[in-house]
Amino acid sequence: MIDIQLAGLVKEFEVGKRILDGFSLQVEEGERVGLLGRNGAGKTTIFRMMTGQVHPDEGTITIAPGKRLGLISQIPVYPEGYTVRDVLDTAFAPLHAMEAELSELTGKMAQGDDPQVMARYDQLTAAFEAGGGYDTETRLNKVCNGLGIGGDMRSRPFDALSGGEKTRINLARLILEDTDILLLDEPTNHLDLNATEWLEGYLERFKGTVLAISHDRWFLDKVVRRVAEIQDGKAELYSGNYSFYVEEKERRYQERLKQYEKEQAKISQLEAAAEQMRLWAFKGNDKQYKRAINMERRIERMRTTDKPAKERKLATRFGEREFHGDEALVVTDLKKSFGERTLFEHINLDVAGGERIALLGDNGTGKSTFIKLIMEEETPDSGSIYLGPSIRIGYLPQIIHFDRPDRNLVDTMLYAQNCTTQEARDRLASFKFRGEDVFKQVSALSGGEQSRLRLCMLMDSRINLLILDEPTNHLDIDSREWIEEAVEEYGGNLLFVSHDRYFIEKFATRVWMLENGQITDFRGTYSEFRAFRERQDALKNAKTAPEADKPKEDKPKRPGGTKELEKQVRAAERAVEKLEVRLDELSQEAEEAASDYLKLQDVYKEREGLEDELAHRYAEWERLAAELEEAKGS
Repeated sequence: MIDIQLAGLVKEFEVGKRILDGFSLQVEEGERVGLLGRNGAGKTTIFRMMTGQVHPDEGTITIAPGKRLGLISQIPVYPEGYTVRDVLDTAFAPLHAMEAELSELTGKMAQGDDPQVMARYDQLTAAFEAGGGYDTETRLNKVCNGLGIGGDMRSRPFDALSGGEKTRINLARLILEDTDILLLDEPTNHLDLNATEWLEGYLERFKGTVLAISHDRWFLDKVVRRVAEIQDGKAELYSGNYSFYVEEKERRYQERLKQYEKEQAKISQLEAAAEQMRLWAFKGNDKQYKRAINMERRIERMRTTDKPAKERKLATRFGEREFHGDEALVVTDLKKSFGERTLFEHINLDVAGGERIALLGDNGTGKSTFIKLIMEEETPDSGSIYLGPSIRIGYLPQIIHFDRPDRNLVDTMLYAQNCTTQEARDRLASFKFRGEDVFKQVSALSGGEQSRLRLCMLMDSRINLLILDEPTNHLDIDSREWIEEAVEEYGGNLLFVSHDRYFIEKFATRVWMLENGQITDFRGTYSEFRAFRERQDALKNAKTAPEADKPKEDKPKRPGGTKELEKQVRAAERAVEKLEVRLDELSQEAEEAASDYLKLQDVYKEREGLEDELAHRYAEWERLAAELEEAKGS
């Protein structure tokens, strides 16, 4: 079944400048599709068309009948005084309406037996239960915990939240609504790593359709199974995740380039032949003249393939200063608080030359504050930070600030750098600031463009410690790759804060995880760190004997030993999985049979029996697993 059908969409906001020029896309039920394209290509415009905020100049948009559409970037307006909890509760509005009607019907039944009232009560009770009416609090807590929406935040006024916090609450609301089609517009921008991973896990289990705009390449790899890239206002389709898209796009480029070169070689050959025929015709051979004319017409018909374009790589790199000494950075017993809240304390770290360190942690743990302490923008409560005498820092902050935002780009470069006007324009051009763009005021640039300008200014600095605070935030994929090209060429020390796992995996050779006021120092890549944390979690969750130091009593061994126990544990696990699958199917059947009272009763009767059996199977599985663990330990 087709959930989304976009056909021949055309949209221009300025006369003669079409953002979309015949964009077409079909999304099947349950598909996960990534919508890619450079900033300004029209991705968000497509979402706004689908939700009715913008109308196409041409083309049609068809959403499957009865399907509920949810857009994460579109934050509804709520009544004044609504708390976060009130906003989240709006996801359960249909269930609250059922609950109110059930209360009303209960009152009517107390006044006398009315078959119609009783039938309606039974029907509504079944629908209320099928919709999860008795589990709303459990569902709400599960989603809020996953997205880091604590009890304190739930009691805050919704209007007092930041834009990022509102986006996170809106995401939670849409998940609780159990929307059929999710439109995700940069869903990970305001999530930390834990919340992003939770969202990925949720989307893996989500049975509906997902259309996602994201510059988070790791997220795209995990979530999407097909990519639609907007190229010149049309859709270029790729049947795979982001990594497949990158490889396939390069393959298509090389194929088009070969076709173009083959065509150009043939055209050159024919042009030479036509020129020769014209020379012969000049000597009085009219027949050769006609042949030359026909050949030139043929050449014009052959000029059908434009030379395939490819983004030009950065033509610049960081100016590096040679590092001397054993220690680049030493942190000793560092502590920082704000009021009564201690961000971190007793931090001791040392950094040698050439290390590349990722500083990770949840939002609000103090990562940016730690960077500001190194930059001497903040003062520690106690402890010290020592920088080697030869260290020169290049710093790209999370929030870019320019002393004179009223200056244009060229003047900003001239005042900040020791360069000529031509050198300034050349450097700006290497960072995609060309033509009239260089005369824009800095204040007119987007956040991503300001980051690019600041990075351009850093490039000339002779540095050996590069500090980046969320360098890829709000950048499109092309801009992220430009920064990565520059960082890849840089050979000095690197310390960066990022939630971009693709960036972290590419550059980190050491991980500092800031949590619970301490820093876990792990020497290795991000993948190795994740594997290390998974092993730690597995050890924490493993059941241990309550009194392991006491000698164990001899117990008679079970026939067959641990192998027999392992077989029984696997059999119990399969039985549990089979029951869980059937219960999921029954929940779906209950929703479909909400208006058929008799069928609904049969579904609930079967479900009650299965739930009792599942509880028994769970108990058996846990007992066997405990026995197996004990047998292995003996």
